[in-house]
Amino acid sequence: MERRTFIKSAAAAFTMALLTPTTLLASDAAAPSKKHMSILGESLAYVEQGEGRPVVFLHGNPSSSFVWRNIIPHVAKTNRAIAPDLMGMGDSGKPSMEETYKESSQYLFRFLDNLELENAVLVVHDWGSGLGFEYARTRPEKISGVVFMEAMTPPFIPYPSYEAMGGFADFMRAVRTPGVGEDMIMEQNMLLDQFMRHGSPNGAISEAAMAEYNRYYPNAQSRKILLDWIREIPIAGSPAYVSQVAEANNAWLLESDLPKLMLHVSPGAIISMEQAKTLQKSLTNLESVYLGPGGHFVQEDYPEEIGQAISDWIQKL
Repeated sequence: MERRTFIKSAAAAFTMALLTPTTLLASDAAAPSKKHMSILGESLAYVEQGEGRPVVFLHGNPSSSFVWRNIIPHVAKTNRAIAPDLMGMGDSGKPSMEETYKESSQYLFRFLDNLELENAVLVVHDWGSGLGFEYARTRPEKISGVVFMEAMTPPFIPYPSYEAMGGFADFMRAVRTPGVGEDMIMEQNMLLDQFMRHGSPNGAISEAAMAEYNRYYPNAQSRKILLDWIREIPIAGSPAYVSQVAEANNAWLLESDLPKLMLHVSPGAIISMEQAKTLQKSLTNLESVYLGPGGHFVQEDYPEEIGQAISDWIQKL
């Protein structure tokens, strides 16, 4: 297939997989102030508010700690809320990384270890779930509970094949194609301006909020990490390192009796209603809250409900 036709076909399939409403989600665009910590020679930015039990919020791709801005105030009333920008994203440093997950985990885990966490709760989303589950799995003495939404969970991730991805298979094949993925994600900025902004059945994310999400990526080259993260989604055993971590995380999730809270929506993008029911049957010590209609970025759809649900659940731990 000629390259331009391939790009248009993949973009069309990607757009059809989304709902593109004309209304705007009401979202406060004020970005919390951030602190910085030097990690392995790079500056890692993070939000820290409140006192008490540590609650660590881990974002995914292509967002930043900004995605938690309307949730943190609820939790920080009675807890110490901490929300880092993953290395290479948000206001954190932008080192060149060859293995995005592996190197990002090294920066993040060093940061979390430096916090000397005790009795902490992790709140995870998207790639933040893969990282968070691995941290909880490898440092069980530090973590007392995990809250997850639109997360990498068994049995679907790692994906056994492209076909298992349904409507996103063509998009994933495209972004893994040299030259095509660069055009779609780096040049056209599809991940932020289409998938993120228009991914909810409840409305589009506001211009002001999207301006903040886009602030960290002023040009095509700065968006390379967004493409790198997509290319590390484990499919059919590739990339091998990420697939191995995802499989280990899955086994741990299925075996662990660590308290868990699942927040989910319909249709979602990773945790569908069917997947939520599967997890309700297969995971132990799990509570779940159905939030309503929503897309992948549930924090933009239901910040008040998420903040309250997390706060209420932590009080019961």
